Amino acid sequence: MAKRACILTIDIGTSSAQIAAFDFTGKETVYRTGSYPTFHPHPDWSEQDPEQVFITVLFLLKGILNDQEYTRKHDIRAIVLSSSMHSVLAVDRQGNALGNAIIWSDNRACRIANELKHSKMGETIYANCGTPIHAMAPISKIKWIKEQDREKFRKAVKFISLKEYLIFQLTGEYYIDYSLASATGIFNLKDKAWDQTALDFLELDPSYFSTAVEPSFCELKLKEPYLHSLRLDRSVKLIIGSSDGCLESLSSGSMDKKQAVVSVTSSGAVRVFGESIIHDEKGRFFNYILKDGIFISGGPTNNGGVAFEWVARGLAGFDNDFSFEERLMRFQNEAAKVVSGSEGLIFLPYLQGERAPIWNSNARGTFFGLNIIHQPRHIMRAVIEGVAFEMYSIAKSIEEHREVHSLYLNGSYATTPLWSSIICNIFGLPVKVSGYKHSANLGAAMLGLTTLGIFESLEESLTIAQTGIERKPSERDNEVYKRYFSIFQKLTDKLAPEFDEIAKLQNDY
Repeated sequence: MAKRACILTIDIGTSSAQIAAFDFTGKETVYRTGSYPTFHPHPDWSEQDPEQVFITVLFLLKGILNDQEYTRKHDIRAIVLSSSMHSVLAVDRQGNALGNAIIWSDNRACRIANELKHSKMGETIYANCGTPIHAMAPISKIKWIKEQDREKFRKAVKFISLKEYLIFQLTGEYYIDYSLASATGIFNLKDKAWDQTALDFLELDPSYFSTAVEPSFCELKLKEPYLHSLRLDRSVKLIIGSSDGCLESLSSGSMDKKQAVVSVTSSGAVRVFGESIIHDEKGRFFNYILKDGIFISGGPTNNGGVAFEWVARGLAGFDNDFSFEERLMRFQNEAAKVVSGSEGLIFLPYLQGERAPIWNSNARGTFFGLNIIHQPRHIMRAVIEGVAFEMYSIAKSIEEHREVHSLYLNGSYATTPLWSSIICNIFGLPVKVSGYKHSANLGAAMLGLTTLGIFESLEESLTIAQTGIERKPSERDNEVYKRYFSIFQKLTDKLAPEFDEIAKLQNDY
């Protein structure tokens, strides 16, 4: 029996690694996931152990590739990589990690980012590199290490992401794709090289960073022990791939410039395709390279599904009869019984500070309008609506530069019935919902199959996208949400000074 040719995709996510294989028609043939923790040793700190991430990926790979029942029927031709953005890991001359990786949600570099953002040098760096000056950006994190952890900075010979660490462990080489590079705030989008102004700010030279290459780069070779351990043929290509955000956008099946891709997983983002970047005087939007002539621009939120999970854990503490996933579904079912607007309850979902569009690391989560009638179901719905309001505020800012006529929803939360309905009604736009849960993996398969020549172009690969249900907004609910959103925006603006005060109190004590 002839084996089915397949491509294996690895997505290094915020809380877990997702590995999925697809045949050359885009059909999933296997899926595995494994989680790893995020550590918060201090307020505003978020770290992960790079060895734990690497071992999790290796364990999942071995589970698939050493499964004789699977490999008897399937032939792996290539491996494509995807990962979340903005992680920073210092490594020494031997490639050993100098402590944990600082991930995207870490806000310790807030002061550094604010000072840089409001300087002429910061304006130049944003204009050259297209990544908002914020604590999330590796440029800010590396500067923090330089100022606050001098011994680590002295020992470091490279500053890399978790994806680059995985690549180094498997191949012994330091490479980064253009998308991840353009998310560092150190990479010049026009020159496709490490930006001199950003390097001057860090007082580093380009040798501290990996070689940047196209997402289709496939010259990397797995080390002999891994070829043997994973039972892979030398002909299997390792394709460097891209970032999860770019690949999630690709998986939407359209590069229509008037369609916004709204993703909600642990975090969230609103993204649009374009042949050029968004030049924003306020520095609010990211601009990442998917490939030559195709940019993904938009804004991210720190607080997507993580906000829903946070409140669900708090409300479900008394209930031990169900798994956490079952509780989440039960809470969504309860929240669906509440009318739009949660009967006067509004939630500002800034549990981890906030990125777009306010870019305020000191922002804090806030319930407004609580009264005696509100029950847990109202709280749950208000949290979902608060996240959706935040996504809408990002889209409203993008519309200052681009028209948005429709939405494509993907991610583990945005694609559920309640979340997709609320998003549709808040935006007041027609919505297509992804029919496949693991968007970054599907986008990685599209990129990989194009690299292998199965598709002639990324545009042709869009045919394997999977769209599920379509929604149209309720005019009545949209009108209700417009009024609630106005209050949401006013609260966010009015509380900015208090956010700074409470953050200072928290840090002082």
